Amino acid sequence: MKRIVFFMIFLCPMLTFAQVKASDVTGKWITEEVKSVVEIYEKDGKYYGKIIWLKDPNGDDGLPKKDKENPDPSLRKREIVGMVFMSGFIFNGKSWEGGTVYDPESGNTYSGNMKLRSADVLDLRGYMGVSLLGRTATWYRKK
Repeated sequence: MKRIVFFMIFLCPMLTFAQVKASDVTGKWITEEVKSVVEIYEKDGKYYGKIIWLKDPNGDDGLPKKDKENPDPSLRKREIVGMVFMSGFIFNGKSWEGGTVYDPESGNTYSGNMKLRSADVLDLRGYMGVSLLGRTATWYRKK
């Protein structure tokens, strides 16, 4: 009887925690405010994010939006759709860290971490310097 009680109290709750695998973050994600869809993929053990859809893909001139705020003048003519803006994330067993996130609206690049809240909810934290001085965006898996 004591074994059954031990199992129910201590081991059953552990079974409800699913192990996170590195590949769980891959796929298509809808960003906050449904501004874009990002595809996260793995390459050589690191994780990257590419913009594959924009709610408003064209600028005021009717042409596809460009990376006009980029501090590198040679990159200002590249299109936003298709841009790899997240790079170098490494899985540490429970989250993805050590990556960078480029914001094409401001031209700023931030350090970043990602963590799955559930299989279909991802928190992406971007920050400068220390993680406490940053912002977390919540994304939802595109079905």
